[in-house]
Amino acid sequence: MAEPREVVPQSTDTADEPNGAQGQTRTGRDSIESGHRSSERSQGSTKSLSLSGSVFEQITENNRAYVNESYIMPCDEQEQTRLAITHQCFTSILNDQLSFQSIPRGAKRILDIGTGTGDWAIAVAERFPDAEVVATDIACFQPTDIVPPNVFFEIDDAQEEWTFTDLFDFIHVRALSGAFRDWRSIYKEAFKHLQPNGILEVADFGFVRMAESVPDSYLSIYNGACITAAAQAGIALGLEHMKRPLLEEAGFRIAKTRTFDVPLGTWMADPRKKVAGKMALISTLEGLEATSLRLLTQHTGWKAEDVRDVCGKVQEELMRPDARPSVPCQFTVARKLMI
Repeated sequence: MAEPREVVPQSTDTADEPNGAQGQTRTGRDSIESGHRSSERSQGSTKSLSLSGSVFEQITENNRAYVNESYIMPCDEQEQTRLAITHQCFTSILNDQLSFQSIPRGAKRILDIGTGTGDWAIAVAERFPDAEVVATDIACFQPTDIVPPNVFFEIDDAQEEWTFTDLFDFIHVRALSGAFRDWRSIYKEAFKHLQPNGILEVADFGFVRMAESVPDSYLSIYNGACITAAAQAGIALGLEHMKRPLLEEAGFRIAKTRTFDVPLGTWMADPRKKVAGKMALISTLEGLEATSLRLLTQHTGWKAEDVRDVCGKVQEELMRPDARPSVPCQFTVARKLMI
């Protein structure tokens, strides 16, 4: 059984900003205010995180912090570091580009769903200073002290009806496998909120694999357990949410799709793949526990120590010189055609 959860209400303390550009935080969909630097303070086992105007409950479970009762991924500092590394991994895969499909130069409004630490949204805002970049997530832990003034972080659950009043030219959805129960609804809302000829780009990683499949390996045990638990939770892991029929059912026309085979580690000779592989390995090793801990303890009755033990054994397998592990990284570009 999972250990008792500690629910910590988050405060709304603010700090004065240095001079310079500031992002903005939208708390809900109606109020807009200048962003303030998030602050942290510890009192025993209670940790308080704050961002101007945002209030959410941080749930501590098995020594990891979560934003609510259901989302499987943690939101603590350890996970935020992993997300930042994952962002660098994606840009390395794309040869320092921020998207597989070029964002139109004249784009006025760009939306980033499930922005996480906000790295992608901030980078895009820097490259498109004339565009308004809206970045949403179910909680705010993005830096908003010195970021482009055209970034707006908004606390929002993409699984609910979207209420944006203006349409977008480009919508970005990345690394959200397992985040939503109903991807059909997500894609329908995206289609509804795109301009004619607007672009939706979805990117994600699939399941880790080794050069030679070993049925009784700890990796196979880990993957199988996560798939079973995800099914019980009503979500899908891997690349299931990127299947063509889901997007076409929402009205999209698939423009292009590509899957990269990303090495985990530096075992490939290609220098560029070595760079991407190094970051992908770090993200993967850290992501094993992040993905599975709540999923397996809540839905299949695993004990936290057993989850961590298997994750450690998978890490050992992936680090073996002969393992040559890799992970598929898929990009799908869909367009809302003009009527």
